Amino acid sequence: MGTGTVDRVTGAPIVRFAPSPTGYLHVGGAHSALANWMVARRSGGTFRLRIEDTDAERNRPELVENVLDMLRWLGLDWDGDPVHQSDRRDEHHRTALEMAERGLAYWCDCTTEQVQARAKERGGPPGYDGHCRDRELEPGEGRALRFRVPEGRTGWTDLVRGEVTFDNTSLEDFVLLRSNGSPVFLLVNALDDAAMGITHVIRGEDHVNGTPKYLMILRALGLPEPEAFAHMPLLVNESRKKLSKRRDDVSVADYRAEGFLPEAMVNYLALLGWGPPDGVEVRPVAEIVPLYDLAEVNPSPAFFDRRKLLHVNGEWIRGLDVDDFVARAAEFLPAGDEPLAALRALAPLVQERVKTLAEVPDLVDFLWLEEPDVDQAAWDKAMVRGRAAGEVLDGALAELRSLAATGDRDEGAGATGTGDEAAGPTGGWTAEALSAAVERVAADVGLVNAEGRPQVGKAQAPIRVAVTGRSVGPPLWESLVVLGAERTLARLAAARERLG
Repeated sequence: MGTGTVDRVTGAPIVRFAPSPTGYLHVGGAHSALANWMVARRSGGTFRLRIEDTDAERNRPELVENVLDMLRWLGLDWDGDPVHQSDRRDEHHRTALEMAERGLAYWCDCTTEQVQARAKERGGPPGYDGHCRDRELEPGEGRALRFRVPEGRTGWTDLVRGEVTFDNTSLEDFVLLRSNGSPVFLLVNALDDAAMGITHVIRGEDHVNGTPKYLMILRALGLPEPEAFAHMPLLVNESRKKLSKRRDDVSVADYRAEGFLPEAMVNYLALLGWGPPDGVEVRPVAEIVPLYDLAEVNPSPAFFDRRKLLHVNGEWIRGLDVDDFVARAAEFLPAGDEPLAALRALAPLVQERVKTLAEVPDLVDFLWLEEPDVDQAAWDKAMVRGRAAGEVLDGALAELRSLAATGDRDEGAGATGTGDEAAGPTGGWTAEALSAAVERVAADVGLVNAEGRPQVGKAQAPIRVAVTGRSVGPPLWESLVVLGAERTLARLAAARERLG
């Protein structure tokens, strides 16, 4: 932890992200980590990682690994080895006892029930009332150590919130050591920041009320205080309620599993409570870092808008090189050569239409499945309620059989490695010929607009569901070229038979 002294001399900020391994890394934690990381990278400072693992009952090793893995996935590299708070447990305890010896803290045997009963009896604010302040109790079983809050006011200049001040009379004498002897978060957090030489404490708004107690501990011990604080805005859902693990999607790992790109996730997290001065929102984090300024962060709660995240992710997907897109999307495909070949055959068209990588398989699985996985809602809309579905399928079968008969070989055979012998590039099985054929079908069955022009889109609907099983997907004509004439005709015939 000696790097703190060196960096204080150079003036470069030393920041830290200090997660507790009692749960998976959530978007709120990632937001704070990103803010710390950007401040360090913008100024040539140091970004430290401290695992606050003093809660032995709730800490789990796999949760530590989750935090580290998600930070790596987001590209938030830290400086030096991670520090484990539990390694300094003896120092924390020793300092607390020293505070008791110096009269900065005192022992208390009040139970929670007693504290609540007295508060109810006096009719005042809830919380501890200083009952044991002057009892001069000795340490003993079941006794907690409480900090003796001084008179006056405690405040700081917050880079996000401006001047923040608390009247000390509004703060109860808070616990430093629990009755079981374990130190509380406030104590260890303050001591470890001082030991690591942290110069800028950047964390969530939920820590605002704990900051005056943090400062009281440092001042009582004569330890150096951080040069600056920045309490980031609270992340809220569409109901403007704090994001909750019970009702909201908050795990970073879940977003990774859904097919969000790390570049997009970091990009979006940077926009929560802040906006680039030039108005360009979708951009690499390397461009955001020099623009990011804590003084420009809005202290109001920031809405975690999934729809905007999807938009940002979609923009990032479309900006990928096609080979990079295929490589990343391949992680969401079933194992085997056929699914990968199917994706490659339609990759540029699929890339234009998905907002997450997890959407990719549903758009191309019709190419490797023996029979399409038919979505019942799509079938009902296109076939049962769709106008002239039976006539469209009959007409499509006639027109497309004619196209298939004009060539030698199906061009789609080479695209996926699973195609069949039918018409080829020298014949009629092309996107242009397929489009023209279905346009004729639309005209023949009376699917025309007020000007008498064929409504090809309406004719496409039953054909798409018959062939792919879904109502949305890549452009239909290119899809049929890749699928091949034989399989296309077989699926149209099967759908016509099912329709009856």
